[in-house]
Amino acid sequence: MFKIDIKKELFGHNGGMILECKFEIKKRDFLAVSGPSGSGKTTLLRIIAGVEKATGEIIIDNEIWLSNAKTLPPQKREVGFLFQDFALFPNMSVEENLLYVKKDKSLAEHLLKTADIYELKDRYPHMLSGGQKQRVALCRALMRKPKLLLLDEPFSALDLKMKEKLHFYIQEFHKEFNLTTIMVSHSLSEIYTLSNKFLELDYGRVVRFGNTKDILLNSGFDTILEGKILDILKTDTVYKVIVSVGNRILKVVVTALEAESLKIGERVGIVVNEFNITLQSI
Repeated sequence: MFKIDIKKELFGHNGGMILECKFEIKKRDFLAVSGPSGSGKTTLLRIIAGVEKATGEIIIDNEIWLSNAKTLPPQKREVGFLFQDFALFPNMSVEENLLYVKKDKSLAEHLLKTADIYELKDRYPHMLSGGQKQRVALCRALMRKPKLLLLDEPFSALDLKMKEKLHFYIQEFHKEFNLTTIMVSHSLSEIYTLSNKFLELDYGRVVRFGNTKDILLNSGFDTILEGKILDILKTDTVYKVIVSVGNRILKVVVTALEAESLKIGERVGIVVNEFNITLQSI
């Protein structure tokens, strides 16, 4: 059992708030954490990893990582952490980046082969594409064979095809290494695809937690898409919002009041049910 029960005071652009997060997951669960920007998602991961302080209790597979009596230092926590910005060492080759974590060449070779980047092992980060860098960072995060893999919006800078590839590799590694994974994501499609547990944070508090499909499929809508607003056009009586979804462009009719709350360039959730289509900020 993995038990998280933490509390921390935060200060952000919206002022002060209390991050108060309590939940339990099982070994091999894949938990997706979502919520508005500034709700405490990344801070939660950093607290679990031990790089940020908090009060409360963290018990991972019967080992105490945080309590009133002790705080296990980050280097002793069996965590793999995949950041948004890859965080690779620029002066090291792909293979050296992995071996810096643990001197296990056979494991490094296995990870690189599984991720289809073994032929890049002697290249340096500046010679790689964004998707290749992210695969290297994923392999490096697994070099310690962690009990817990933490993913902080790992696909945000990648195109759709590369996202789908990374989904596959993460699923493969999750199964092979019997990982327990916690992923921060705004993408409802990847949350649905990858996770079996879902937690939603809002202003530091847990507002929903449970089985992913139960929550997403029983929230009063049939389909959720994610897109980016390209334009907002005014006609005689209504507004048409032009939204890019994958390789397609959709036109969604909204009222003048709804249009006032939307901005060009904003990412939105497109909720489709049997009666209408609506847009939600994400």
